[in-house]
Amino acid sequence: MTDSASPKERLLRVLQRRPVDRPPVACLGGMMNAAVVDVMERTGNPLPEAYDDPARLARLARDVARLTGFEDLALPFCMTLEAELLGSRVDPGTIAVEARIAEEAFPSVREVALPKLERIPEASRAARVIQAIALAAAAKPDEPIVGSLTGPVSTAASIVDPITFLKELRKERANSHRVLDAVVGAVGRLAEEMVSAGADVIAVSDPTATGEILGPRAFEEFALRYLNELTDRIHRLGAPVVVHICGDIRPVEHLVARLHARAVSTDAVVSLSHLKASHPGLVTMGNVSTQTLQLGEPERIAGRARQLVEDGVDIIAPACGLGTSTPLTHIRALTDAVREG
Repeated sequence: MTDSASPKERLLRVLQRRPVDRPPVACLGGMMNAAVVDVMERTGNPLPEAYDDPARLARLARDVARLTGFEDLALPFCMTLEAELLGSRVDPGTIAVEARIAEEAFPSVREVALPKLERIPEASRAARVIQAIALAAAAKPDEPIVGSLTGPVSTAASIVDPITFLKELRKERANSHRVLDAVVGAVGRLAEEMVSAGADVIAVSDPTATGEILGPRAFEEFALRYLNELTDRIHRLGAPVVVHICGDIRPVEHLVARLHARAVSTDAVVSLSHLKASHPGLVTMGNVSTQTLQLGEPERIAGRARQLVEDGVDIIAPACGLGTSTPLTHIRALTDAVREG
């Protein structure tokens, strides 16, 4: 097959399980944010200031793709939009430190009261991200636009203190389910706005929902159930979903294979060749170590990327969130190795 597909066509074909000339190389935004300091210093569109202006956000997304070589435009650049919409206070961070939750909205799942999110407030960062998605989609019709969302368990653990929330999954199961159901409604509403604005793919990262943290029983009851509910809702909008699960998935591998997502992204500790062999129908994404990307030699990074291509991994990507000090030359070693073969 000749290299004639546009980046958007290539990524969508992979997610439809159709043949492609080579794997796409992508970074999904949100937790997997490639707006590293090197990029922002070169472009003059630093975070958090870019969040004040949809046009700057869209330019930053385009700059990230142009300078890194990743074949997608991904927004937002953090995992705080959902919790902020639901009442948590956000520290906007600096050029070198990503935005984070400064104070959760509720002390306990018992006290969570979330009205149905009918509309995205016009003055919110989320609204500016949606506008930026529309601008990016209009400017780059051949590039896939990825709207990045925080998964249900991680969002819930961002509106309730995460330690309290994880304890209450077992002690307050009914209220935990009530909260997660409401969270799916809110995150799903944000997804609707992203798709309507032009997002071609929705990426859902749920780093709190790991088998190591939850264990198989709670993963099935709380993570798998609500990730699939959210995924099904987004698929009805016509956008394919990629889900990222952090950590070692071996304790819950049989459950990960039951995710309704079109592709599953995994951490560096996971053998994607084993995962593909065990679950032949699974579309896999990953999983170059972000530690290696930050600290390793470019030749080693390129070699790892080529090995993933040889192993048949469907989408080549960083394994998790990039450190903001990751050198641009290291990222290019990854993307150039995939794009140039």
